[in-house]
Amino acid sequence: MKFGEGRATARVATVGLTAGLLVLAGLALWSSVDARATTAHVRQVNETSERWSRVLEHITVSDNALRDLQVARTEQTVQPLANSLGSARAELEWLRTEATPSDAAVATRLLPLYDQTTDLLRKVVAGTDPLQADQAGLAHSSLRRQITAAISAKRLDNNEYLRAADERNARLRIAQIVVFVLDAALVAVFGMVLLGQRRMILRQAAKNEHEAHHDALTGLANRTLLARRMEVAVDKARKKDEPLALLIVDLDRFKEVNDSLGHHTGDLLLRQVANRLSWAVRDTDLVARLGGDEFAVLLPGVGSAENATMVAEKILQALAMPVTLEGLELEIAGSVGVALCPADSGDGHELLRHADIAMYAAKREKSGVAVYDARLHERGAAHLTAVTELRHAIDRGELFLQYQPKALANTGAVCGVEALARWQHPTRGLVRPDEFIPIAEENGLIEPLTRYVIDAALRQCRTWSDAGWEVPVSVNVGAACLHHTEFPGDVADLIKRHGLPARLLTLEITESAIISDPERAVEVLRGLTDLGVRLSIDDFGTGYSSISYLRSMRVHEMKLDRSFVTHMCTDAGDSAIVHALVALARNFGLQAVAEGVEDQDTWTALAEAGCDVVQGYFLSEPLPAEEVVSWLGDRAAAHA
Repeated sequence: MKFGEGRATARVATVGLTAGLLVLAGLALWSSVDARATTAHVRQVNETSERWSRVLEHITVSDNALRDLQVARTEQTVQPLANSLGSARAELEWLRTEATPSDAAVATRLLPLYDQTTDLLRKVVAGTDPLQADQAGLAHSSLRRQITAAISAKRLDNNEYLRAADERNARLRIAQIVVFVLDAALVAVFGMVLLGQRRMILRQAAKNEHEAHHDALTGLANRTLLARRMEVAVDKARKKDEPLALLIVDLDRFKEVNDSLGHHTGDLLLRQVANRLSWAVRDTDLVARLGGDEFAVLLPGVGSAENATMVAEKILQALAMPVTLEGLELEIAGSVGVALCPADSGDGHELLRHADIAMYAAKREKSGVAVYDARLHERGAAHLTAVTELRHAIDRGELFLQYQPKALANTGAVCGVEALARWQHPTRGLVRPDEFIPIAEENGLIEPLTRYVIDAALRQCRTWSDAGWEVPVSVNVGAACLHHTEFPGDVADLIKRHGLPARLLTLEITESAIISDPERAVEVLRGLTDLGVRLSIDDFGTGYSSISYLRSMRVHEMKLDRSFVTHMCTDAGDSAIVHALVALARNFGLQAVAEGVEDQDTWTALAEAGCDVVQGYFLSEPLPAEEVVSWLGDRAAAHA
């Protein structure tokens, strides 16, 4: 029975019990009133009968005195008759005025006859008319018959009344028994409901207690229970010198699963991860979910950092097994941070913070597992500072662009430039892209950074166009941008703002950005192509699956990675790869662009292989925006 149903049953039982008690009380009151009415009726009947009996007695006395007088008229016989004259009249008068209507009617009818008989008896007593004695005797006989009939009728009425009253009382007793049984049943039901409600409340309290300390999605302990258990375990570890370890486990690329496959699939994946974490540790260990894709494992009595590291490796192995969810096979990877008590800290909150720092170090270094030490704390603080500073740099415009020219391989004519972001830090000086780009990718800044670079590049392109130079510009696009369908609209707004043809903008995308969510990436790329923007696959050949998407994606150029181009003249393998990639580009109708061209021999070899565009330090190093126009002029003159 559910809690709401139990409450409804309790209300029904309460209403029924209340109604039953009221009915029982009503029946008792009715029985009492009826008994009182019966008693009053019997009392009245008894009194009336007694009055009739007195009337009959008075008439009988008068009649006996009359007979005695008729036998012998003496003073002893006359006096009793004289004394009895009119003795019954008071009783008849009372019956006429106080008795029931039927008795009053009889008394009213008999009073004249009685008065007439009394007059006859007075004459008999006076002795004036002896014949009156016979008439009086006849009147007495008539009176006795009528009074006897009235008494008999009264007795019959009373018996009938008593029988009816007895039947009513019997029915009332039956009704009282039935209502009592119903009330007893309702009391039993009410008691059962109360007992059920009590049990339900206890179960609900236990459920609330469980929910307050466990994660609703995975059923694991939550942060509250972890803090409570960790407080006890840390206290025990300090007192008994039994080291414990706290592991923080964070999944890699979980956001891509949520964004690509939906939160439902992400929830299913988290449940699988929870099961694997529980399987990988002892029964005495505690696995908790801290939130999102972050988990914690408390290892009491672990003994040493080596043992804790072994458990962390076991967890990573458990996570590495592929997961099949709704027909999709996913691969899971994670990073684990390890902190020990009391070696790293004797405080639970600080131990959690240290394990978190170690986890971010493992994620940053891609080492899988990292054990906390003080140097990680310093590097972690520096990393957080760098994230904050980069966010401020984007907001304050501290980033600037340099532009590396690109030229046609067969003629050497300049055909565009690639925009490269640079960060002029106010205290650290010039920060290299390979330092701040990973920070942007790991901390959700790559999208605002990409928009910032596209905006700045189009603004500069507009400046060159106003100066008479139409210079197409290429911009690298962060992988996260291809996961958001609103990105083509943002690019369209920027192109419209600067009033440029869309063909002057080329967006360079990486293979990994496509592979992580092919369907959404293809949808976004289709939207960009519809704008008229050119698309380029950057660093082609270093990924795994781009070839299978070349037919479905309307890209315009394929950019050969510098790792193959730089040594193609000295390494036969690299040369073969470059020739194969150029041929692949031609077969798909794409323009082949080679980066990393550092000398004339490489340029010549690329031109002979059929490569379309070259880019590298042999042509030009990245230039500040203000030097590009003069470089273009010098290059045009030299080329002429």
